[in-house]
Amino acid sequence: MYLPESSKNKPFDVIGIGNAIVDVVIQVNESFLTSHGLEKGSMELVTEAQAKVLYQESGKGLESSGGSAANTIASLAQLGSKSGFIGRVRKDTLGNTFTNDIRSTGAQFTTSAVDNGPSTAHCLILVTPDAQRTMCTYLGASTKLNPKDIDLSIVSNTKVLYLEGYLWDSPEAKEAFIEASKTCREAGGQVALSLSDSFCVDRHRESFIDLLNGYVDILFANEAEATSLYETSDFEEAINNIKGLCKVTALTCSEKGSVVLAGGQRWEIPAYKLGNLIDTTGAGDLYAGGFLHGYTNGASMVTCGSMGSLCAGQIITQLGSRSNTSLKEILSIHLD
Repeated sequence: MYLPESSKNKPFDVIGIGNAIVDVVIQVNESFLTSHGLEKGSMELVTEAQAKVLYQESGKGLESSGGSAANTIASLAQLGSKSGFIGRVRKDTLGNTFTNDIRSTGAQFTTSAVDNGPSTAHCLILVTPDAQRTMCTYLGASTKLNPKDIDLSIVSNTKVLYLEGYLWDSPEAKEAFIEASKTCREAGGQVALSLSDSFCVDRHRESFIDLLNGYVDILFANEAEATSLYETSDFEEAINNIKGLCKVTALTCSEKGSVVLAGGQRWEIPAYKLGNLIDTTGAGDLYAGGFLHGYTNGASMVTCGSMGSLCAGQIITQLGSRSNTSLKEILSIHLD
């Protein structure tokens, strides 16, 4: 209904562009956060030296390819969609970890690792017993993504190009986004954007709105990001401002579910409780993955939203952003 007829036979369902980060999920006590001066629930950018100290002192963790868009692409591959990822890594140990892990999901990753410059990005996700996550991120090589890293032949052969808002901080990555978006749309595809973080929105509010007006067909945001975009504390006011900005908008509201807007209509999608809350890492990313899996397969907006909610509902019942349970099976059980 919303996907152009011209894109339906393209070889890729979704190609994502974002920060190529190795996620290291570690369970810690609150005393560890206090001893290192970390505010619980915060997301801090750290230097390579700081990341090294935290990594050494926090103990063993679960390592996987990460970054917001990479999580979405991996979930799409797990669901059976033909997906691929574009992101920048260094030729180092963590670069190998990222490459091997994301390929193991079934997603295509062919971006060449670089020989010099900052090391591969990594994010220490410190999870306390109350399931709150404190993130310490070293962005490293990922921020150096530029137009030369983008394989436009892949971009022109995808139904949907999925962009990660975090990369909007980098002028070179911003240039790559615009070039890739133009190529995708000229080839009959659509562009999706995740706003990523309310602080990211605060930094780039006007340029995000310009991007949404000019290049974006599908918008993903959570409640905090949506209200930040229009500098309001009223979610309904934000919804009214966003309405009609893009062809499709999906706004997540944690345990309250999500709101989907398209074609002048609005749907309220409930959240799914599939188990005890363990770790919220990747919930928004997997919502986008489930939604886009439905979208690129011609599902209704209600089904797309339900698929997103189910994937998000599953991932928060475990540690890390790779589902230990078949996402395909979860969708088949709950949507039949």
